[in-house]
Amino acid sequence: MRIESLRTYRQRVGDRPRVLVKITTDDGVDGWSEVYNHGPDLAYPPLLDYLFEQIKGMDARSPGRVNQFLLQSGRFPQGALGLAAIAAIDHALWDIAAKAVGVPVYQLLGGAVRDRVRVYAGLYSAPDVGELAETTVALHERFGFTAFKLSPYRTAPHRTRFGLLVRELGEYFGEVRDRHPAEWEFAFDAHACLWEPRQAVDLGAVLAPNQPLFLEEPVRPEHIPAWSRIRSEIAVPLATGECLYSPHEFLALLSAGGADIVQPDVCVVGGLTQMVKIATIAEAHYVPVAPHNPLGPLATAANVHFAAATTNFSILEYKPDEVSWCPDPYLPVDGHLNLRPDRPGWGIEIDESALTTDDWVTWKRKVPLRPDGSTAWM
Repeated sequence: MRIESLRTYRQRVGDRPRVLVKITTDDGVDGWSEVYNHGPDLAYPPLLDYLFEQIKGMDARSPGRVNQFLLQSGRFPQGALGLAAIAAIDHALWDIAAKAVGVPVYQLLGGAVRDRVRVYAGLYSAPDVGELAETTVALHERFGFTAFKLSPYRTAPHRTRFGLLVRELGEYFGEVRDRHPAEWEFAFDAHACLWEPRQAVDLGAVLAPNQPLFLEEPVRPEHIPAWSRIRSEIAVPLATGECLYSPHEFLALLSAGGADIVQPDVCVVGGLTQMVKIATIAEAHYVPVAPHNPLGPLATAANVHFAAATTNFSILEYKPDEVSWCPDPYLPVDGHLNLRPDRPGWGIEIDESALTTDDWVTWKRKVPLRPDGSTAWM
């Protein structure tokens, strides 16, 4: 069962561009994946074509071997674009390997350790509490969600006095708690917009009285000692990991005691092959894994199989965007994604007829400006 072809498709998930990947073997088995839209997104199709020429003819049932080969094919460590492309290849091959023996991917990882995968709804904003309650209640009624992720910023963080932002956040979270069932959980994602550890500690302090599920990425990820300091001073669970690329970076973070929860992205770190290694490192440090996953049905499927077979998995990010090309995505029931033990591979179908239309959308990040005209982290 040899790798014979690789094809990319320009599509979208919600308002974000997305490159889909299909790898086909010489005996006609297909494997599917999606690429994380790090950007520049249009760099991915030629990059994937380049990598394909290196792996053409290799055994498609050996994703671990191909993954290691691609990591070693460059003289220097792979960065964001390279690892995202390698992850897409890795996932398509895991899909093929499982289909080859007629089992779900999680069976190749040692089998399921749970029957379903808990998810939280990624909302990524901080709307007025009345509007928020309408959204959360609707999501609970439709999908059973009891956990949600919000933004901690009621006002622009770079254009207001930080102490005012903190005070407003504390009042806001109190109101959020008052309007929702006590059993429901709320996390806050600061999107690495801040740079000063002291500010991260202040955010944690104002959230602490109402017990958030976690505070995510309150500062930039690059300086590990800052994370150690923040965790030693903060009073809420500290989460990070979507901007870390390798098991070595997660080892450095956890060795420094820099996180209570790690959030690797299976489409960022080089694929499921590397994700399993990161989870093992986290387990050895008594740290749960809550994967970053604001992506589409194929990325969600990869995360479902990872979570099914990973003992220290805790909860999965889920963004409910519908797409035309996947008629049977994993959808939450009672706040969980159920496993599909009777379906081989990822357990979802891809409607290739929907891919004949180029559904690409251009999307660019906006770099914020401070009042003095200097740029800030987004």
